[in-house]
Amino acid sequence: MLVIIDAHGVWFLGWLLNYCSYSAQTGSRMAELVSLAEGVAELVHDGDAVALEGFTHLIPVAAGQEIIRQGRRDLTLIRMTPDIVYDQLIGAGCAARLVFSWGGNPGVGSLHRFRDAVENAWPRPIEIEEHSHAGMANRYVAGASGLPFAVLRGYVGTDIAKHTKTIATITCPFTGEALTAVAALNPDVAVIHAQRADRRGNVQLWGITGVQKEAVLAASRSLVTVEELVDELEPQPGAVVLPGWVVTAVAHVPRGAHPSYAQGYYDRDNDYYQSWDPISRDRETFGRWLDEVTAA
Repeated sequence: MLVIIDAHGVWFLGWLLNYCSYSAQTGSRMAELVSLAEGVAELVHDGDAVALEGFTHLIPVAAGQEIIRQGRRDLTLIRMTPDIVYDQLIGAGCAARLVFSWGGNPGVGSLHRFRDAVENAWPRPIEIEEHSHAGMANRYVAGASGLPFAVLRGYVGTDIAKHTKTIATITCPFTGEALTAVAALNPDVAVIHAQRADRRGNVQLWGITGVQKEAVLAASRSLVTVEELVDELEPQPGAVVLPGWVVTAVAHVPRGAHPSYAQGYYDRDNDYYQSWDPISRDRETFGRWLDEVTAA
């Protein structure tokens, strides 16, 4: 019998073999249904490498603010496009390090708490490791596949590799071509937001999905916040389903992506993004915002 497997199938088989090896050692388990506060308390620890992923859509803002409320410190924050929730985490003093590609308040301007940390070490110094979008995506895929690194044609004409230990030039053993290798990303915990989960912990998300799937599969632990819990997942065109046995915990958090959007549930709150700019520009104004969040 001839079996034809495309490139995605090869990646999935690699990940599945890696997971089966892990499962054999630890015992399989299904996702636990928890509150947001319980999920953060159980899964996010001081000093962890934490990836809160979402590419313009389904950004886990509520989870990020819960991390602030619980006072986590010395985190390595990982994100393809850190936006205002990372600005909030950095301003609150949660982050010691940021691994990222591009950072900003989309459609508005800079992340002023991030800028203040880099330029003035306020509220604390922050170390940065910068990559391209393609580099970050490939790093997640390598981590999800159980591989030590990924290979791409990228970073050509830049000096990023000179400043970044997780980027190296390698020579293709077959063609002699110079290529770029990027180290795998394996966060301690991945946090994402999705539209739905069923009561067995199977998660369904659709629309712009970014690297949420890869982040969950690459991480040691994962917390998924969802708009709704349902008895059965109804098919959606183009949806990604993460089975409950690859997710650690699911929390029911309606509007957990606000002010970003959740396709099929609510639109992007552009006014919030615009209003964040004056809040983040001034330390005292940000401090008042932080007091309100931590008191919530």
